[in-house]
Amino acid sequence: MAILNKIRQKTVVLILVIALALFAFILSSLFDNKDALFNKSPDVVATINGKDISRQEFMAQVDDRNNPNATQSQIMNQVYDIEVRKAVMESQFNQLGLTVGREQMRDLLKKTYANSPQFLNADGIFDESLLNQYILDLKKSNSQNGFYNRWIQQENAAASSALQQNYINMIKAASTATLAEGELEHKLQSEQVDIKYVSIPFTTIADSTIEVSKSEITSYINKNKKKYEVEASTDLQYVKFENIPSLEDENAIKAELNDFIKGTEIYNETTKETEKTPGFAEMNTEDAIALANAESDGAVKFQDRFLFASSFAEGVRDNIVKLNVGEVYGPYKEGTSYKITKLLETEQSYDSLKVRHILIPFKDSLSTNPNVVKTELEAKKTADSILSIIRKDKSKFAGLVSMSSDQGSIAKEGVYDWHASGTMVEEFNEFEITKNIGDLGVVKTQFGFHVMELLDRKSKKPSYKVATIERVIEPSVETENEVFRTATNFEVELEKQDFQDAAKANTLEVNPVTTIKELDENIPGVGPLRSLVRWTFEDGSKVGDVKRFETTDGYIVAQITAKNEAGLMNTEDASVTALPEIRKQKKAKLIMDRISATTIEDVAAAENQTVKTAPAINMKNPTIPGAGSEPLVVGTAFGLDEGQTSRLITGVKGVYMVQVTKKTPAVELENYQSFANQVATEKASSINTRLYNALKEASEIEDYRAKTVQ
Repeated sequence: MAILNKIRQKTVVLILVIALALFAFILSSLFDNKDALFNKSPDVVATINGKDISRQEFMAQVDDRNNPNATQSQIMNQVYDIEVRKAVMESQFNQLGLTVGREQMRDLLKKTYANSPQFLNADGIFDESLLNQYILDLKKSNSQNGFYNRWIQQENAAASSALQQNYINMIKAASTATLAEGELEHKLQSEQVDIKYVSIPFTTIADSTIEVSKSEITSYINKNKKKYEVEASTDLQYVKFENIPSLEDENAIKAELNDFIKGTEIYNETTKETEKTPGFAEMNTEDAIALANAESDGAVKFQDRFLFASSFAEGVRDNIVKLNVGEVYGPYKEGTSYKITKLLETEQSYDSLKVRHILIPFKDSLSTNPNVVKTELEAKKTADSILSIIRKDKSKFAGLVSMSSDQGSIAKEGVYDWHASGTMVEEFNEFEITKNIGDLGVVKTQFGFHVMELLDRKSKKPSYKVATIERVIEPSVETENEVFRTATNFEVELEKQDFQDAAKANTLEVNPVTTIKELDENIPGVGPLRSLVRWTFEDGSKVGDVKRFETTDGYIVAQITAKNEAGLMNTEDASVTALPEIRKQKKAKLIMDRISATTIEDVAAAENQTVKTAPAINMKNPTIPGAGSEPLVVGTAFGLDEGQTSRLITGVKGVYMVQVTKKTPAVELENYQSFANQVATEKASSINTRLYNALKEASEIEDYRAKTVQ
């Protein structure tokens, strides 16, 4: 009871103690999670001028950009660059109150889709009502496929592009040049000096004779900080363990293909007898094709077309074309595969065909742009109308090609130049080989309706239809398991042994990699490996840490060798560019200190050099014939009077002394407007490349990609 009474008397103190304890607990959690305390929410990819780019919207755009030729990180970086540009430019639009009005939006859409076949009427003229109906149809069907949302995104992108162009045009309009600038431009181009000069190249002093200390490099770095500022980076070293097929793996593949050729024996549990399956050579054409499609590893299975001898690899070509129909050649090695090939049929085929076409797609045709709205019947009517026009006047063919959806042939007026028979889809090819030169027609394929004309074809030659079973040479499961065990054992060895020593003991090549940045993806010699890059930048990782990573073709075991903080480049890395500059400064001083002569001839004699001449030098292009670009030397020459000699000048490639032998002033003009126009044009052209970079540099950009999306 006495204790309880004391607690009641100290209630305020007790509450305060509990509150402090809770506060300490919260602070501890925050400091344990520094990202939560000091960084943005994990739902924010970046902040540009105070505007957040949300992770959800960012990843939605990444998902929309499905590109099989780019990695996920590359797509993310592309989207990031687009979003940064958009945000940087929008901050300017908002300050100026720039918008895209309804009428301008209509003009933009009309300009964008003016040549899209689905928005052209029967006369081949853009019809705005077709575009409006298309947008209305998208809006009605949006709940099913989301096409309307994509259309809105396209409109927004078009509006953003238009705003950017409007903004750039405004800046260009303000970037004029005065007559005074025109007069200066005229002088820079027209004023000339003739000089004679002597140069003592820096190469006359060997680099090995110039000592440069680390402190001098450090001092140079500090004087040129902007040049040597670097992002945070890491260095590592790694060894590779590749899944390479063994000789046993290759022999097993060849044995399997030989079994296909000969056929195999299978015990039938029902009949209690051993039955032999027919071999590839014994099979009829239909069964051989079925076996090739079922058993071939190649991405492309049986191709139902005739091939010329040139289509076969040079090393096996003669063996295949000499086969009798039904015979099999192989197994033979081609690239990274073993193959067996059966000759099914031969014929005489056209070696080269030449046609032109106009493709009119419809909604359900293959590879159709989602903007196509024509039904099959409407597309057929359009194709027939085009054919009718061309039949009356073939000269109109080229002009009507703009209606074609085959973008690859539009630039060539619809022409598919010389190609072999069987190259095109079946219906297209049938027209090419059966019609007479000059014939016109409409052909339906899986891509739509083709308005076609056969332009020319050349003589026939032997062709071959074959069925091929291909087996890619890959490591077996046993080989892959052995590679995994070897990599794991090496990783374990590193717990007790130095990385370099362990690699040497196992005859493994050590691959060093320097200056890996936080958003990098590719590791030289390995390829994309974001997991490794992320590991090197984790808060808990430290120099000396080792880890095994799976790659596309095996494993690597990597060790972190350095973690470099953001700031100035270290002395060793900076020396690559700093050393030559410091040596050049020291060489210039040595040369100047040893020269006491005051005339060009005396300097040339003392330094065993020759006096050279250079006529008609101007300031616009400060280049000296025989010496190259030397702005400081040329500028010094223009500051001298005729007959005057300069002091020693430190140039780009050496130390110079010049004498002006003649000065030709620029002719005075009554008006300098043409030169002012030149300056204005140069300014305007530079805006396209420099404006955005200047705005971006002036913006406040916080990049959180490394923490939130990669």
